[in-house]
Amino acid sequence: MAPPVRVLIVEDSRTIRALIKRSFSQNPDIEVCGEAANPLEARDLIIKDQPDVITLDVEMPGMNGLQFLEKIMRMRPIPVVMVSSLTAKGADTAITALQMGAFDCYPKHNVGPGEDAFAGLGRLVVLAARSQPVARAQRRTPAAPVGTAQASWNNGVDLVAIGSSTGGVEALEEVLSGFPQKSPPIVICQHMPALFTASFANRLNQAMPALSIAEVQDGEVLQPGMVRIAPGGERHTVVEAGGGRYVTRLVKAPPVSGHCPSVDALFHSVAKCAGRNALGVILTGMGRDGADGLLAMRQAGAHTIAQDKTSAVVYGMPRVAAEIGAACEVVPLRQISAAAMASHPR
Repeated sequence: MAPPVRVLIVEDSRTIRALIKRSFSQNPDIEVCGEAANPLEARDLIIKDQPDVITLDVEMPGMNGLQFLEKIMRMRPIPVVMVSSLTAKGADTAITALQMGAFDCYPKHNVGPGEDAFAGLGRLVVLAARSQPVARAQRRTPAAPVGTAQASWNNGVDLVAIGSSTGGVEALEEVLSGFPQKSPPIVICQHMPALFTASFANRLNQAMPALSIAEVQDGEVLQPGMVRIAPGGERHTVVEAGGGRYVTRLVKAPPVSGHCPSVDALFHSVAKCAGRNALGVILTGMGRDGADGLLAMRQAGAHTIAQDKTSAVVYGMPRVAAEIGAACEVVPLRQISAAAMASHPR
């Protein structure tokens, strides 16, 4: 039996620290080894207690969570789960944290009396402790250069669908940075809350001027060079075909594979509307969302790619896809964009 994951809680609010600790006490796989009200206290406890994982509030007095995260990643890398408020500012800061190497970001929820606002945080903490250390190190290295003049699509693909979850912020940046301006339209489902997806799309659009990156809009006609990211919330992103064009739709429906938006919902729609003219890519993430949809894409004639184990922060979604035969090839993260452009639909 594996020993419990030792967690240091860094949070300036005594009440929030108590709520997180109480939530963790319900999980036998977690041991709270310390609590800190500020980064200076946390620094001493990291040296003293050697925690496996840190939960870190995004906004704290003295030195904010981002500044402290940067020091952690530079001096003593430890898996860090950020805790963020669901505000525009909090979302933007959370995306920055993920880009800096935080394992994931847990949004603070408003819940009713007696409910556990941090019920899902323990699962993230355990997963962070058991994530791929090599993949985490790769996340802190510079990304590949933005799509070069030499890169090109010559394979007949006219629609790309990508799915990702935990670890997906860096993985998506890596993949998209290898694509040139004249890329087929790309539709992405990344598991994130609504405000987070908007901030993420804006960040990517600023960083990659060769591509037009934004959140999905209902009824938008997809064009070459477009990258559209499924908005978080209560609607699934799907793609429909009509008049020789691909159109995005936002469909309100129950969660699929436990998620809304769901990678499976996106992939199944692309399998139906694009068939062998599509390309599917599944990246790092927990669970199995997207695996069945990727299989449907492959069965419809599309070329499909899954990220490999060594480069995935969490080898869940791509692992299941590979196990059920949904992936035509399993590829390290840094080779996925090149593999996508070199693929040949059946």
